[in-house]
Amino acid sequence: MNTLLSLETRNNVLFTMATLLDTERVAIINMNKKDINAYKGTDISMLDRLKVNNAKVDEMIIAAKHLASQEDPVGVERFSFKHKNGMHVYNKTASFGTILIIYESRPDVTVEAAGIAFKSGNKIVLKGGKESLHSNLKITELWHKALKQNNASSDWVTYLQFNRIETQEFLEKPTQKIDLIVPRGGEKLITFVKKHASCPVIISGRGNNFVFVHSEADLNIAIAIIINGKSKISACNAVDKVLIDENLPNKKEFINTLIKKLNASKIQVLGDKIISKKHSVKEISSNEVWYEEFLDHKIVLGEIASNEAVIEMINTYSGGHSSAIITTNDAEAHFFMENVDTAAVYHNASTRFTDGGQLGLGGELAISTDKLHQRGPIGLQHLVTNKWYVHGNGQIR
Repeated sequence: MNTLLSLETRNNVLFTMATLLDTERVAIINMNKKDINAYKGTDISMLDRLKVNNAKVDEMIIAAKHLASQEDPVGVERFSFKHKNGMHVYNKTASFGTILIIYESRPDVTVEAAGIAFKSGNKIVLKGGKESLHSNLKITELWHKALKQNNASSDWVTYLQFNRIETQEFLEKPTQKIDLIVPRGGEKLITFVKKHASCPVIISGRGNNFVFVHSEADLNIAIAIIINGKSKISACNAVDKVLIDENLPNKKEFINTLIKKLNASKIQVLGDKIISKKHSVKEISSNEVWYEEFLDHKIVLGEIASNEAVIEMINTYSGGHSSAIITTNDAEAHFFMENVDTAAVYHNASTRFTDGGQLGLGGELAISTDKLHQRGPIGLQHLVTNKWYVHGNGQIR
């Protein structure tokens, strides 16, 4: 039986982990090179997420140190009540128990997401993709060293080397108690986990994020935000769709400039029927394209009649992740932000900020598009459940 590690031990493990990541960075990068060289797929977004360099190791170190410096999310009193019969009642945050994180490509998840789960008092079971096996095993080895150096059992962090069939069997009939599953990856992985899981799953949903250029937009801001939105195609907070108000002044000039800048960034521009006809870009094959998360060097531009029409379109087609309005009209921005049904909404800012670190959480376990438990970036303070504590002296009912 593993009882909850003390806050001091959890913090010391994280600080030790940060030190080991620094001293072992060359070994980590070398293991990652093995994964890169062995990758034979054609998914450019997966290859991008797979890469580990010095900057990525630095990010892992910063994440571990930041987690160690944060307050304990476990045992926080959320409610208290004194019953008329004299009982003292408290509701406090509590760890889930054991969290299974299933993820593709990203070796940094082995530090950042696992670190959040660990600081929250949970045992961690990791199942990374085969494409990042060498990187993940090396980082897991460092977890075990950090735990051992702080007199904690190595089974606080476990790595599963399972193939797809074995993973499915484990999801359906776990050989150990699993309290929560967090899938980190593409839509296929998430669907696979949801289909076979026998315990609660936090859905880290697809992106397919929209930007609406309102008729009162600052056009320089609009172009900067759209270009930035495609700056990292492998990110779930990237922009895939741009809707342009049909009443935008200088609309033709704006769209031509935007297409030119996107092409200069090697982004393929597709259009709806109106845009494709007026600006000589390829028309989307069907309305089904509006549902797609691209994770690729392409974007769709479309014309639209009003704020209300934009809201309806985003709520129909987006992944429920992030959306943005570009406008100088605060009332229109407020209406948009209150009625668009996405986890994060932006006014004159890039959707690329939908990230736990950027939104002040220090990091994230995942970005949830579920409405239950926690929506958007799931930080340290969100990865807890709760427990009722009742103190009495013989009361009966």
